[in-house]
Amino acid sequence: MPHNNSQALTGGHLFMIGLPGTELDESTLELINEHSVHNFIIFRRNVKNKPQLQTLCVALNEACRQRGLPRPLISIDQEGGPVARLPRPFTQFPAMHKLSGAPNHKKLLAEYAATCARELREVGINMNLAPVLDICPADQDLFMEERSLGGDARQVTELGHLLITGLQGAGVAACAKHFPGLGAATLDPHKELPEVDLPLSYFKEEGLAPFRLAAAIGAAAFMTSHAVYNAIAPQIPGTLSPKVVGELIRDECGYDGLIITDDLEMGAIELFMPFPQAVLQALLAGADLLLICHDHDKVRAALHELTRAEKSGEISTEIISDSLYRQQALLRRFGRGL
Repeated sequence: MPHNNSQALTGGHLFMIGLPGTELDESTLELINEHSVHNFIIFRRNVKNKPQLQTLCVALNEACRQRGLPRPLISIDQEGGPVARLPRPFTQFPAMHKLSGAPNHKKLLAEYAATCARELREVGINMNLAPVLDICPADQDLFMEERSLGGDARQVTELGHLLITGLQGAGVAACAKHFPGLGAATLDPHKELPEVDLPLSYFKEEGLAPFRLAAAIGAAAFMTSHAVYNAIAPQIPGTLSPKVVGELIRDECGYDGLIITDDLEMGAIELFMPFPQAVLQALLAGADLLLICHDHDKVRAALHELTRAEKSGEISTEIISDSLYRQQALLRRFGRGL
C-alpha cells in the first residue's frame, strides 16, 4: 500500500475518542495538540441542540486545522430506536427491526438514510456508525434483535446495501457492523464476553454475505465485534483476532477500507485482557482505528503503551502509516466540512 503521507506519524492517529461534554474541553484539546488525536465520536452527553452541536464540530475541525492535522472524522451511532444519540428536533427513527418489518420497508429505510445523512451533515458529522449487518432471528431472546435488519441473510444483505448506498450517496460515511456478525449473541458485550457457537460453514454461506456486499459497494468502514467465535478463533474476541480481522475481513471479504474496533472500554474486552494490552492486540490483529468512547486517562494509557511497543519493535510505523492512509482515503470521499 502506498504511503505518501505528509503528516508526522504518531500513535494519536490511531484513535477515535469520546468527549466529556458539550464543548471542546481542555482534555480533548490537549489530546489533539500533544498527541495528534483527530477522530471523535459523539454521544447524547455531547448534545444540547443543533446550533451547539454544530459549534462543537466546528471547534473540533478548527483545533485539528490549527495543529496541522487531517480534517477529523466525527462519528455517531445514529441507528434509530434504542441506539440514537440525537434528541428532538432531530428526526426520531424507529429501530431497524421495526422498519425492516414494515410493509413499505424499503421506502422507510431509504427515507431514514437520506434524512439521517442530511441532518448529520448539517451539524458537521461525517460518519454514521451504521448499519448493523448482524443477522438476528426474531423471538429467540438474542441481544441484537431490535437493532437488526432481520434473520434472513438475503434480506439483511439487500437492506444493508440500501442503507449504505443511501447514507454514502448523501455524503455521510457508513460503517458496516459488527463483523463477522453478532446476531447469535445472547450476552451484551458492553458488560460480558459473548460466545457465538455457529459453525464456520454458516459464516461462509450466510453470515458474511452482508459484509461481502458492503465491501464490494465501497462501505467506508467496517466495525469489529467483541464476541468470541469458536469456529473461527476460539478463546479470543473477534476484535483481537488476526483470523477475524486479517483473514476474514481482508482476505475472505476482499475489504481494504478502514477497520474500526467497537469500544475497547466494553466489559467484553476488559474482562478478557488488561486494557493497554488489548489496545496493542487490536492493532496487531489488523484494526486501523481504535475506539475509546469515555475515559481520556485510558486514551493516554493506550498512547503510552503504543509508544513503548513501537520503541521495542512490537509494532512498526507501517501500522500507523496504513491507518492514516485509509483515513485519508475515506476523508477524500466524505470529508467535506461545514
